[in-house]
Amino acid sequence: MKATVSAIIIALGASYTSQVIANDQSTPRVAFFGFQLINTSLQSTAPEEAQRIRSLDDTFQRKLNASGRFKLIAIPHDLDDAIAAASIANCNGCERDFALKAGADLAAWGTVQKVSNLILNINVYIEDAKAKKMLFVKSVDIRGNTDESWQRGLDYLLRHYLLNK
Repeated sequence: MKATVSAIIIALGASYTSQVIANDQSTPRVAFFGFQLINTSLQSTAPEEAQRIRSLDDTFQRKLNASGRFKLIAIPHDLDDAIAAASIANCNGCERDFALKAGADLAAWGTVQKVSNLILNINVYIEDAKAKKMLFVKSVDIRGNTDESWQRGLDYLLRHYLLNK
């Protein structure tokens, strides 16, 4: 009887462990390289825009983590200099290499293009690093160069396109 109970407990424990491992492996690991500002306007880049970029980075990471659909991983410090030297938005695949070196399945990044202080667009990209295939590309236009318009733009993009169910 003890042997049967022990065998059942071991079998249940093994089953649970297998499910946890399977669930952990099915959640894609994401290396997020942040947002970059692309200023094509006649106005110079304002210090507030650098803060808005950092705010978008924080919001993106927080919402992806909260969704449970992605597992954001930390970028190793030894990659920081190489990533900072590269322009992820225009590096011809360096994002894939960085993601793989970081141990991620997916590379994610974003851009904010400033056409003017009235017209901006927020773009989000997610690529399968191993398959070298873009999985998600979406853009939203925003009107107005304010903290609120930037946050609302990203919130809309995430809620209606990336994290919609």
